[in-house]
Amino acid sequence: MDDPTPLPIRRRFTELAAPAALRGLQLHHAECGAAGAPPVLLLHQTPRSWAEYRAVLPRLGASLRAIAPDTPGFGDSDPLPGEATIEGWAAALVALLDALGLERVDLVGHHTGGVIAVEIAAGWPHRVGRIVLSSTPLVDAGLRAERARRPPIDEVLPQPDGSHLAALWQRRQGFYPRDRPDLLHAFVLDALKVGDRLEQGHRAVASYRMEDRLDRVTQPVLVLRAGADPFAAPHAHGLAARLADARVHEIPDGMVPLPDQLPQAFAHAVLRILRPCS
Repeated sequence: MDDPTPLPIRRRFTELAAPAALRGLQLHHAECGAAGAPPVLLLHQTPRSWAEYRAVLPRLGASLRAIAPDTPGFGDSDPLPGEATIEGWAAALVALLDALGLERVDLVGHHTGGVIAVEIAAGWPHRVGRIVLSSTPLVDAGLRAERARRPPIDEVLPQPDGSHLAALWQRRQGFYPRDRPDLLHAFVLDALKVGDRLEQGHRAVASYRMEDRLDRVTQPVLVLRAGADPFAAPHAHGLAARLADARVHEIPDGMVPLPDQLPQAFAHAVLRILRPCS
């Protein structure tokens, strides 16, 4: 798939009207593609934002209505009124679909976004067509125990000399391509924006009981395995085996920032399942 002629990316806020607990919450989202095209919702990893899909949106927007929201509490979206959970984020994003008048969508989720996609598919199966789970962990008792023992991944305390900025960069440096400092720069910008919510996504994933939900996911699923992602690559085949209708597609050089690291390969894989006849 050649690089497309750039399509415009439109950005706006949508205020949720229901349910009552989320009324007035403003969610920011970016969109690319024709309003009447088949819709796909792209869910980012935390603490990133919609910008993780900046280079993917035009590649999907040529044939789909590609919508990339900021998860509540990240990017420019309001945080949830209570505790941040996978279930709460899923409910807010379904409320966004209601506000946009979308009855049924395909889902693409990367890392945390993949976990949220599982919950949406399990809780609202009639709203979901096909699914792409990119670098999505298999959350079970073993992973929860491992996460409980592990120190925070991204949490750094502000220092008077600004050394916390370098510390945040260095903590993530090994998981990003050495020749693409722009990708790590984008991560740090998003991470700084969320302030004390930096670890919220990791905590939400670590407390989610995915194993209780996987048997409810009956939609066709493509599991994307980024071969150089040490956090998620080991989970890909185990996750696919737990799903009713799933297959694995490997992107060998993919790392933690897969969508913005290799947007062409990512979009091509997504379109293989979402638009198999195109």
